[in-house]
Amino acid sequence: MSKIRITKQFNFETGHALYGYDGKCKNVHGHSYKLNVTVIGTPIHDSNHVKNGMVIDFGDLKKIVKEEIVDQFDHATVLNKNTPHIELAEELMKRDHNVILVDYQPTSEKMITDFADKIKARLPKNIELFSLRLQETETSFAEWFASDQD
Repeated sequence: MSKIRITKQFNFETGHALYGYDGKCKNVHGHSYKLNVTVIGTPIHDSNHVKNGMVIDFGDLKKIVKEEIVDQFDHATVLNKNTPHIELAEELMKRDHNVILVDYQPTSEKMITDFADKIKARLPKNIELFSLRLQETETSFAEWFASDQD
């Protein structure tokens, strides 16, 4: 049976700041992110199965990514908890802002790796995460491929 890739795109707004960076991105700013999630698997071949012909129901993939990524990161500010930005984070949280503290520099490259780990942990055993593409701006994006990982 053929392996098929299924892709779903998600959109969310997230702010961040890059501590120690030597350019404008050291300042708190935001992006309209686009996340393409591609999984690979074999379509179900069972005429009695409600999902016959599907690798994964798009709705099931949407539920996973929405819960793990979109609902968490949409309209949040992501800051590295191991920097002085922790003071800014604490002040924002006191004012009831949605702040996510991570243990990495919140670049697209590191965020996409974090997203891959979260999505992989929720996928059914017969479905593999094939790739992610996190678009930060109209012309800039990071890509993660399972085949590139150790």
